[in-house]
Amino acid sequence: MDRSPASCRFRRRPRVDEPLTILVAARDEEPVIAATVTTLRAAFPDAEVFVADDGSRDRTADAAEEAGAFVLRLPRRGKGQALCAAERAAPPGRLLLCDADLSGELGPLLDGPADLSIAAFAQRVGGGFGIARRVARTLIELLGAVDTREPLSGQRALSPRARAACFPVAAGFGCEVRMTVDAARDGLRIREVELPLGHRATRRDLRGFVHRARQLRDTLYACGPLGLNFRGLRLPLVGWKVGLTNGRAVAAIAAIGLADDFWSGPERGFSAHLQSGRTTGVLKLLGIPVVGLLATRRLSGALLVGLAANALNQLDTRPGRALKAYLAGALAVDAPVGMAVLLLPYDLREMTMLGDAGSNALGGLLGLKSVERFTGRGRWVAIGALAGLTVLGERTSIGAWIERTPVLAWIDRLGRA
Repeated sequence: MDRSPASCRFRRRPRVDEPLTILVAARDEEPVIAATVTTLRAAFPDAEVFVADDGSRDRTADAAEEAGAFVLRLPRRGKGQALCAAERAAPPGRLLLCDADLSGELGPLLDGPADLSIAAFAQRVGGGFGIARRVARTLIELLGAVDTREPLSGQRALSPRARAACFPVAAGFGCEVRMTVDAARDGLRIREVELPLGHRATRRDLRGFVHRARQLRDTLYACGPLGLNFRGLRLPLVGWKVGLTNGRAVAAIAAIGLADDFWSGPERGFSAHLQSGRTTGVLKLLGIPVVGLLATRRLSGALLVGLAANALNQLDTRPGRALKAYLAGALAVDAPVGMAVLLLPYDLREMTMLGDAGSNALGGLLGLKSVERFTGRGRWVAIGALAGLTVLGERTSIGAWIERTPVLAWIDRLGRA
């Protein structure tokens, strides 16, 4: 990777050879956003400035609009999600990403043949102990084989090739780290440019430490398994956590689901998987009932675990839907609810996803608890109901049926951003 210091020759107004769009993700930046937008419009008069307002509680969106930016008013989800929304709204061409509180000249990022140019601050002010930065640098080196100086820098220029390789970006504050990894894995040229930039520095106080803790968390998630939700947002799959707290059988089911998260193909439904043969769906179809059989020593246990895991997986197509169904079922069979309650707010706000690891594990847990709770006849009634739901899911969209049913649709939407 190139590391290039900026020189005085870059003080001139940069020439934009390809269409350029500037993306700014902002939250509660009313005091500075107008000045940032004004500076960007003066420096890049041929570029459009898009401000993605990430659920601000002040007049950030109004101030940006008054300064001449195109503004997207979004619910609060996170920096990466806001940038994804802005990128989808932007016209084709190059992108320049900029933090809302930045001051300084970004023109040098557009110079040269690099696909991804990253600004390195010539002088760093404030900050913590560098833990998040060191972790980010290490992860980029491990996953992308690239050595970086400023792995968390939000000031970046992307060529159309880099834009295609990196978007949709990872969620939250992990977007920059995963962007670098994706560009490196795609064989794109990456360079860092040292620039005399300034921004509002975080301090070594409670607010600063909370911010850096979120950066660290999002960085770790961004370098783990990711999935695309129904909106096209690229979110961390965190449902594997269910397998860590509920015994070996649930852990095994979560591991089988995680294999599907990593290596699943385009097949959907039992028939498609069976026709394709050796798919991760077939692994789930066979493996999860086997786990249920070994854990319960009953045929009814194998069927309940397999069908319940599939039922929760079928419902995991909208934020919070599978978790709400699990919580309702947990009340009936006395299943643990702690992890589901912890995950629900993040799932509803489209900050994380369960993935197959989570939905299968939660469904399997309901199945295991059903074996303990129900008598023999009760188990077979539950098996019949779950089998009917599976058949219904093969023939029609359960999600569409939920959305057409007023009471279920209201419950389904409850709590979403």
